[in-house]
Amino acid sequence: MRHAACSNMSWNPSKKHSERERWVCIYPIYLNNKRSLKDGRKLAKEKCVENPTHQEIRDVLVAVGYNVGIENKLHPKERSKEPLYRGRIRVQLKNDDGTPIRSEFPTRDSLLAYVGTTIPKLKTRQGKQSSSEQASQPSASTSKKGKGKGRRLLCRIIGMCSFVC
Repeated sequence: MRHAACSNMSWNPSKKHSERERWVCIYPIYLNNKRSLKDGRKLAKEKCVENPTHQEIRDVLVAVGYNVGIENKLHPKERSKEPLYRGRIRVQLKNDDGTPIRSEFPTRDSLLAYVGTTIPKLKTRQGKQSSSEQASQPSASTSKKGKGKGRRLLCRIIGMCSFVC
């Protein structure tokens, strides 16, 4: 009885490429350069991005002209259950006759490589880089704060002080 239920849900070649069940699935973990191939990354690290989100992937694919759907799913190897890491993107890669929608991206791997190299060019990513650079440079007023017990503990941990505070 159980086998019959599985056969109903299995892949069916008679379905058209335009049906959502035939669309290609992309998880953000596929493009995360912080992950290893064993942990779910699909491309070389040079073509990947640090912690991509499903919105960034969707923005790139919609800009190219693909039909895109977002599902609230989580990759099995994703350890974090936070909403930032959730999301599965479905993309219609082929027309009903089997030809690619975009001739420059005939396969899932070519599409993933394009998305991985395009995400850093997004305005949202460029804004994050400039704000993180500003955050890494402490101002003079903030470096004087915290002369209490926490600072002494920090000095011991880091080894900044040559003497005991």
